[in-house]
Amino acid sequence: MTFFVEKETETKTVEDEEALLKDVAASVCEYENCPYEISVNLLVTDDEGIREYNKQFRGLDNPTDVLSFPLVDYEKPSDFSYVEKDPAAYLDQETGELILGDIVINADRVVSQAKEYGHSLKREFAFLLVHSFLHLFGYDHMEPEEEKEMFMRQDEVLSRMGIGRED
Repeated sequence: MTFFVEKETETKTVEDEEALLKDVAASVCEYENCPYEISVNLLVTDDEGIREYNKQFRGLDNPTDVLSFPLVDYEKPSDFSYVEKDPAAYLDQETGELILGDIVINADRVVSQAKEYGHSLKREFAFLLVHSFLHLFGYDHMEPEEEKEMFMRQDEVLSRMGIGRED
């Protein structure tokens, strides 16, 4: 697994974002039966930074907690047959890793939401990573059934990692 982590903010979230990213990635990949090693970019920014990305890429001029930019087209979530049809389009030619996409996390929201929901920064950061990884694997929550499926998966992955709401 290859991860590129960049920070655009001084806001402290967890001690080691990259270590938590690796743990979450391994857990989600195992849960989704991903047959590939993966590559993901993570950018940790603040309210203003994510507002700019949200405006540029989604046309929404407001901050959010996390953005996901999947690079894989799925016929259905976690269906890797599409990758197998055109490996040159999805796999890093040097490493053979599946290039999943990019994650942008708002550190300001990690802090405020952890306080609002009464749990740790680690739990909030992990939750946003799991949520984003599921988007990178093709899940969405635009329709009620999709939301139910995605949120169930989020809870199961976090539970398997031993990260509960009380953490």
